[in-house]
Amino acid sequence: MEGKPIVVGIVAGEASGDFLGAHLIAALRERIPGLKFVGIGGPKMEAEGLASWFPMEKLAVRGYVEVLRHFLEIHAIRRKLRRRLVAARPRLFIGVDAPDFNLPLERKLKRAGIPAVHYVSPSLWAWRGGRMSAIAASVDKMLVLFPFEEPLYRAAGVPVAYVGHPLADLSSDEDESAAAKEQLRLPATRKVVALMPGSRQSEVRYMASSLIQTAKLIAARQPAVHFLVPLVSRETRAIFEQAMYDADAGELPLTVLFGHARDAIAACDVALVASGTATLEAALARKPMVITYKMARLTYGMMSKMGYLPWVGLPNIIAGEFIVPEILQHDATPENLAQAVLNSLNDPVVNRRLPERLDQIRRLLRRDTAARATEALMPWLRSA
Repeated sequence: MEGKPIVVGIVAGEASGDFLGAHLIAALRERIPGLKFVGIGGPKMEAEGLASWFPMEKLAVRGYVEVLRHFLEIHAIRRKLRRRLVAARPRLFIGVDAPDFNLPLERKLKRAGIPAVHYVSPSLWAWRGGRMSAIAASVDKMLVLFPFEEPLYRAAGVPVAYVGHPLADLSSDEDESAAAKEQLRLPATRKVVALMPGSRQSEVRYMASSLIQTAKLIAARQPAVHFLVPLVSRETRAIFEQAMYDADAGELPLTVLFGHARDAIAACDVALVASGTATLEAALARKPMVITYKMARLTYGMMSKMGYLPWVGLPNIIAGEFIVPEILQHDATPENLAQAVLNSLNDPVVNRRLPERLDQIRRLLRRDTAARATEALMPWLRSA
């Protein structure tokens, strides 16, 4: 007679976490068939068998001001989730990124006797490390994606494992540009710019108008350019299409894609990308990019005072220098963004040297993440 399935709790709060969570669930299930996963996740995690108890989109809010608007709803979800998890008694809880939601949850679960692992370090390397004591009290282990994060946790006495980044494992050694253009029915000689406003609704609201105005300027100056805009949900697509209508931009040579961010990056010659995981995806595809970001003025002011690194984009942080331009907040005017994209599009030095530099990052992060992460979790699951 078979016993009850081993339960694992897992929570992701946005599209990038959904990808990471799905990748991890698949690897754990391959190692230990029959595991049952419960918590919160998106369509990718649900496709791998997660029973998602609340909509992931409710957690996909960024910035202090924006979080305050949704605080009561998010707090209620976390309280209800904690009660259900304590009742379910999972063998292990895995918080995938979303530190503002997951770390307090992990701390309470750990106190209730449920081991907690956090997968993806909060950006201690970007903001002052006041979170370290809270992390130490919340987690039994931290799984980090970048090599420079591991010594920070070892120095603080927090158990840690560097597992690499699964996107690097999935990246191709070949240049996929021609195949991607053919798949999207674009001429091989056409210059393509990917506009990537982010995965959250709040991000798209802040970024859409600026990116559309930028595209209009680029189209006026660059003959035969085409724009690709990958969006992750019906809601973000509706927000972007409304911004297109408001900007009277219906004549732009632009294709909105439902998902397909990887195809858009592969096909593009330059990506204009909101700071976040998409900057890493562009780097792993060895694509020139311009990193930009806009958020609520108060949020940006608070975060600017906390930051101590000169970079916000992952390619620059990993490289330890500005290898791609960053144009943020009040500097992110359509004129500035358009000029930066055109510079990257037409500079032969950038197009020759930058892909080599980005390939160094790709090789650094390629570590067979699924195997490493699974092995790090086995002390809690081996008895299964």
